[in-house]
Amino acid sequence: MASRAAEWALGDEIEIVARAVDVPFGTVPGQAADAVIEGRAVRLRRAVRGDAERFREILGHPAVARWWGDAHSEAAEACDPPENIRAYAIEYEGTVVGLIQSCEEPTPEYRSAGLDIAVDAHRHGRGIGGDALHTLARHLFEVAGHHRLTIDPAADNAGAIRLYRRLGFRPVGLMRQYERRPDGTLRDGLLMDLLADELVAPGRS
Repeated sequence: MASRAAEWALGDEIEIVARAVDVPFGTVPGQAADAVIEGRAVRLRRAVRGDAERFREILGHPAVARWWGDAHSEAAEACDPPENIRAYAIEYEGTVVGLIQSCEEPTPEYRSAGLDIAVDAHRHGRGIGGDALHTLARHLFEVAGHHRLTIDPAADNAGAIRLYRRLGFRPVGLMRQYERRPDGTLRDGLLMDLLADELVAPGRS
């Protein structure tokens, strides 16, 4: 799973009510109860292979690509993720506008989930990222039973860090030379975490 997040702003008055819809989505057989998760303005549905082209388009935009890896490989993995990763297409007003993923640590003593997100650069500033993150975080806490979530933006991604703070994430520490970029340079990451009782709805921080 990628470890980079795109920069966006929150809407001022968004209050999210997340709920899992226990019905299959589209024509894909065997999907789980979390196949669709509704937020206030966004709808998260499990990614399918048909999303790959749209994901590549989103991840390939310079404003997003600077925080992510290769758009083709990242999109391919999101559409066919490993067992411990769940990837969702973010739908807004009937259109796929991003992707969001959770990576779960199943070991009982250390059980938690990490989050990652990218939003279409042309849709930044509409509260989509905050809505999607709050929706999935609430689902992971209330439905999946997690008590702690993490996220690890690049240390210089000020917009993403500001967003995560507003949702309740707290900095844990700097991860030095955490990521090797395609050009060979190394970039620091910031580890942030969130406990179940610390989640803040966008516009309420």
